[in-house]
Amino acid sequence: MRRATFRDQTVDYAAVGASQAADLLQYPPERALPAVDSWRIGSGEERFRKAAEDLLSWRVLTGAGLEVTDVRPSADPGYTGVSFDVDGTPVVPSKREPDQRFTADGIAYVSAGATAHVHGRARGRRADGDYRVIFVAEEERRVAFALGTVDSTIVSGEVLFSVEWRDDDEVWFEVRAFDIPVLWSHRLFRRLVKRRRRLLNAAYLRAVSPLFA
Repeated sequence: MRRATFRDQTVDYAAVGASQAADLLQYPPERALPAVDSWRIGSGEERFRKAAEDLLSWRVLTGAGLEVTDVRPSADPGYTGVSFDVDGTPVVPSKREPDQRFTADGIAYVSAGATAHVHGRARGRRADGDYRVIFVAEEERRVAFALGTVDSTIVSGEVLFSVEWRDDDEVWFEVRAFDIPVLWSHRLFRRLVKRRRRLLNAAYLRAVSPLFA
């Protein structure tokens, strides 16, 4: 059951921002199962801009079959999120501050500190929980954001989505995540966590890239 007061709560795991760690696969947070997947999804500025739009308009989730509801920007307008450099030192994320944008359905775009409820099924894997946007980065050739669980029912943890337009003109989409089992069956059978993550990431990829439709 959702907690009515979740908007005032922090995330429900300790390693905030760890999805950005370069050594996530080697040294994941305690009890977490890490995953990093990346794919080439095309080339050129137009492809990059379209994929970036898919991220910031939540289409990376809604296009995967999930529903995003009750999106609320951070109550603190000064919140910029949590980001780390390659050595694990906290840094202020690079982020533009445009006017608040909305999708065609009237949903506020992704913004640092925003909260949202995500539910539904992607490739048969259920998602149902409250999330907070940990950080948003909007750079000239890279756009990314991370979501952290606030009131998890299946797994606790964080997922980071990024699109990068590389110097060789290729555009790459990456998903970085760590999942801490919460549901009793997932705590008992950790392979279920790995399978769930694999299927979710594949659904996110199809939502962003026509190459994998």
